[in-house]
Amino acid sequence: MIAAAIDSVDAAGPVDYETHPDRYRHWRLGVEGEVATLVLAVSEDGGLRPGYKLKLNSYDLGVDIELHDAVQRIRFEHPAVRTVIITSGRERVFCSGANIFMLGLSSHGWKVNFCKFTNETRNGLEDSSRHGGLKFLAAVNGACAGGGYELAAACDEIILVDDRSSAVSLPEVPLLGVLPGTGGLTRLTDKRRVRHDHADIFCTTSEGVRGRKAVDWRLVDEAVKTQGFAQRVQERARELARRSDRPSGARGVPLPRLAKQRSADALAYGHVEVQIDRAARHATLTVRAPTGAQPTDVAGIEAAGAAWYPLQMARELDDAILHLRTNEPEIGTWLLKTQGSVDAVLAMDATLHARQAHWLVRETIGLLRRTLARLDVSSRSLFALVDRGSCFAGSLLEIALAADRIYMLALPDEPAAAPKIALSPFNFDALPMVSRETRLQRRFHRDAGEIAAVQATQGRALDADQALALGLVTAAPDDIDWPDEIRIALEERASLSPDALTGMEANLRFAGTESMETRIFGRLSAWQNWIFNRPNAVGEAGALKLYGTGHKPQFDRKRV
Repeated sequence: MIAAAIDSVDAAGPVDYETHPDRYRHWRLGVEGEVATLVLAVSEDGGLRPGYKLKLNSYDLGVDIELHDAVQRIRFEHPAVRTVIITSGRERVFCSGANIFMLGLSSHGWKVNFCKFTNETRNGLEDSSRHGGLKFLAAVNGACAGGGYELAAACDEIILVDDRSSAVSLPEVPLLGVLPGTGGLTRLTDKRRVRHDHADIFCTTSEGVRGRKAVDWRLVDEAVKTQGFAQRVQERARELARRSDRPSGARGVPLPRLAKQRSADALAYGHVEVQIDRAARHATLTVRAPTGAQPTDVAGIEAAGAAWYPLQMARELDDAILHLRTNEPEIGTWLLKTQGSVDAVLAMDATLHARQAHWLVRETIGLLRRTLARLDVSSRSLFALVDRGSCFAGSLLEIALAADRIYMLALPDEPAAAPKIALSPFNFDALPMVSRETRLQRRFHRDAGEIAAVQATQGRALDADQALALGLVTAAPDDIDWPDEIRIALEERASLSPDALTGMEANLRFAGTESMETRIFGRLSAWQNWIFNRPNAVGEAGALKLYGTGHKPQFDRKRV
């Protein structure tokens, strides 16, 4: 069937999340001083998978992979850029959102993964604005619908051309029988503070809202007549730039393609490795600690560039997570491991903490934060294994704290060989989850006494008994019980329903405070996993299936 053609792995091969501006088919990146401009001009025949055309500046996963890459390059390769203008290179259309025919042909898993990645990319714009001083301005110079408006809403501000035809809209409910999947409704209320009744009308009216009314309803920040539009966009971009503290004279760090070796059951980078056990349906993801002399001063960090350990490791870990999520949907459990020196990791954290005001260090910390957040929202069971040779310390301990369970090997008869964990300042502020709380705050439900007890151990190597007493690990089997306890845990996990686990894990991982981002991901799970499976959307007479055919959808009118 054609519908099976667009899946995570097919004849086109696995999805590669790495690209380069020289290979972009849909975006043009221009930089002029403190302002960068990203121009969306989607190639109709440039779809990531066959079977659809990307008309009206609509996008698929390939378009968003390029956007993610472009923003990453602005962060690292163009540190003098303070404002990014996102606009269209097509006549009278800004972006019509996710390509409907691509969605109609896609498997359910592909749709959900696609929506998750686009969410993360848009959340990343807001993260860079909040933490990195990089501001984003949407210059909406044509019709802006669905995911196109969601992209604009992820920017700090939206300027809409007032040409009597260009409008913003979220038409998914009336046209497709689904909902805005990349945070549309949540940003309307949480971020743009659109009134409930206005939002209700906006989301059920396919023609959208234009001009002064869009400003009055807080859907956009300004509406500017055609003749003054380009000038006002440039003026506002420079006004936003004055609010940024990104450096004006810094030299950027080029991001080369990652060196990786891929085989049928393995993926190897410089500091990260993935091994897949298909029979047991789990993958082991190992992060190695820095080795050898590491730079501690700004000059050394700048000289190391993209090869600086924390930057290279974060890029590799991010790529590995995305590869597993998209290309290995049946590998339901990830075993998280580390190898190397605890002291080396703590020394790295000390350098990051001491130099965090420097732009390159700040951007590296931001990449670490966003990569760990990607781990948090991955719909896989995460088990951390702290065994011989582990180095779960500081920033690398966050990998374990993201897990659903942490098993730590106890070696009472071999204390010198026993694995240790340790905490650094990075466990208490610099790498929060999308809920804006640290993983320790989530773990201990913000209990001040428990967190203070953990904080008092900063920099000290903790064995299994000490970690268990502090509540930092789930279980601490000795070397006799370790193989059987891990085996049984993995076999039990593999026997459970993947759907039930996805729902359970998402609920438990974000059991504390809420943020706009957690609501986006929580609602995404509910909306996409329910509505995208309902016949009113994807049945033979469903709205998504019949879009563009001239036939009206046939709805089951019962409310569920």
